[in-house]
Amino acid sequence: MTTLDIPGARSARPIVPALGTPTARLLLTSTTVLFVELLLIRWIPANVVYVGYFSNFLLIGSFLGIGIGVIAGGGGWNPRVPIFPLLLFAVVAIVARAQLTLTFSSPSDIYFGLNDQARGADANYLVLPVVVGLTAAVMAAIALPLGPLFRSMPPLRAYAVDVMGSMIGIVLFSGLSALGTTPVAWFAVAAILLAATALGRGVSAWSLVTSACMVGVVVHAAALGDLWSPYQRITISRAADAIGISANGVPHQGFFLDPAHTPYAFYTQLDRWFPGRSWSRVLIIGAGAGNDTAVALTRGATHVDAVEIDPVILDIGRTLNPSRPYDDPRVTATNQDGRAFLRTTTARYDLVIYAVTDSLALVSNTANLRLESYIFTKQAFDEVRDHLAPDGAFVLYNYYREPWLVDKIGGMLTASFGSAPIARLFPSGSGAGAVLAIGPAITALNGQPPPGDRVDPIGSSAVPAPATDDWPFLYLQEPEIASFYLIALAIVLALAVLAVAVTARRRRISMRRFSPHFFVLGMAFLLLETRSIAVFSLLFGTTWIVNSLVFFAILASVLASIAVSSRLRGRWSRWLYFALGSVLLLNLAVPPVALLIDPPWLRYLVAVVLTFAPVFFANLVFASSFRDTRTADMAFASNLLGAVAGGSLEYLALILGYQALLIVVLALYGAALLLATRLRRLADVDLGIDPDPTSRHQPVEA
Repeated sequence: MTTLDIPGARSARPIVPALGTPTARLLLTSTTVLFVELLLIRWIPANVVYVGYFSNFLLIGSFLGIGIGVIAGGGGWNPRVPIFPLLLFAVVAIVARAQLTLTFSSPSDIYFGLNDQARGADANYLVLPVVVGLTAAVMAAIALPLGPLFRSMPPLRAYAVDVMGSMIGIVLFSGLSALGTTPVAWFAVAAILLAATALGRGVSAWSLVTSACMVGVVVHAAALGDLWSPYQRITISRAADAIGISANGVPHQGFFLDPAHTPYAFYTQLDRWFPGRSWSRVLIIGAGAGNDTAVALTRGATHVDAVEIDPVILDIGRTLNPSRPYDDPRVTATNQDGRAFLRTTTARYDLVIYAVTDSLALVSNTANLRLESYIFTKQAFDEVRDHLAPDGAFVLYNYYREPWLVDKIGGMLTASFGSAPIARLFPSGSGAGAVLAIGPAITALNGQPPPGDRVDPIGSSAVPAPATDDWPFLYLQEPEIASFYLIALAIVLALAVLAVAVTARRRRISMRRFSPHFFVLGMAFLLLETRSIAVFSLLFGTTWIVNSLVFFAILASVLASIAVSSRLRGRWSRWLYFALGSVLLLNLAVPPVALLIDPPWLRYLVAVVLTFAPVFFANLVFASSFRDTRTADMAFASNLLGAVAGGSLEYLALILGYQALLIVVLALYGAALLLATRLRRLADVDLGIDPDPTSRHQPVEA
């Protein structure tokens, strides 16, 4: 029987010997690490208001924490006290009880959900670093065993086991999301994973502390008692005459209990413009809890396609909306991404409505994509145009917060339809509320006002840059990185450098073991992963399941590359870089919008081959280097810290767009090739020694 000198291994003999082997421990630890990472990235933004707009910061914190944990564990730090459950309990208590709130103000970058008080507040630059620091601390604690485990077996084998554990973690968390579970179940599964590792290393007195902490975590999670969709935390509030729906603690939707109550002005503006006009076939994107659907039915619709991406909000509309719009046989409710629905339907509509379509969080942890990013692009408006009947109309309404956003949408509509939209403005405490309408029914007016209500002028100033499928940032006035991002990133990166330096110094680890080659590979691969997420979100919908499947497919390609790399012998590195550069150039030449082809199976096949070819060859490059490393723990840590820097570079997409990120990726892989040849690949090769020859590929203590 084999054990390792890792946290908790000193106390007792394994209860289940099969779980005590290095391979089993690494598999369990990697599964737990990935599961907890996804848990924190999902749970923290739902409880720290507005952090949902910056969930990639939490990914940066996770990579940083895992890297520090690997460095510290590989340096021999073996605390007798199980610090992970203690830290997790502390983080859950702080986040759940301290009511941390991120506040900021930016006239050129819009965040829905901010009230007037928050809009006037100074940017709170400390909340993000604090949250990132808490995340990094938890992930460092749980990643401590990875260092010695990586050094207990050949590098490629360790990497393959780690990837398989990560895939299991994705499947577990995605399965829980699909079942509509709450954080109670998530933390309970994390506790079960910890218990499984305890069975492999032996139960001690500290196991009771671990169990008590995890029970406390679950109790904290259960006390919140909210509904959880795959995208956000949903809270239902009841008043005497209305029901309110909040998302991640921010008021989001609601409806009056009396169906006869006068609806908001947005919903009836089209009727005031065209009194007596009926719209037979209606498509509503962002149908939510059903208010817009109920109004469409009252104006005489014979069929309504109600599309809503959040399944929990859709269910609330089915069960609580007093008008019962989703029970009407004229209504077909669909839980789907709006752009994906437009791409798959062949129907033509008399009226298409974008109904208060805004979100309070990013849908991806690696890309700055909101749920509605790809329905508000020039190309999306083109698709709406193609689905309108000969006398149809396209209507958008929301509290758009800034006048320039109304101008931006108006300019995009003009570019798609060839004529200017009509608009009605509703100044309010939430900023520039507006209803815009375009389409054949408006074009037929020939520049004359509609027969009913007046129209208001828009576009008096210079029209901001349009959002496109390559630059899907509707809420940015112009391509730029807001100062808030830059300051927060600077603070986080400074803390990262300090944390790594302190960890290395305290563990007496020479930073000459740090590998610039693996660091650059980590930067490049994170950007490549980000671009892959953006491509598949465009092609198949900005949904949680698409993101989960893409991450799983990326890890599957990693396993495939490991299998191929283990069979390669000789000097293949330069040929691998040549192949990688070639497929990157091919992807640069073929923009993702060119892959919007039918049928869907053909689109999927072409997208998989084209998009994942760079991922596969990038992993071959990494695996060929990792196979030869003499310090697998430091190489792995260097790669993770490179991912931290890559997460920061991802913000270049706000300026360049996602396609241009491939140029940055090409440059980074060119630098990695240089570091692999002229400047040497590994720090331990430079030193000419194995920094810790007693630890290489060895099982400790029989």
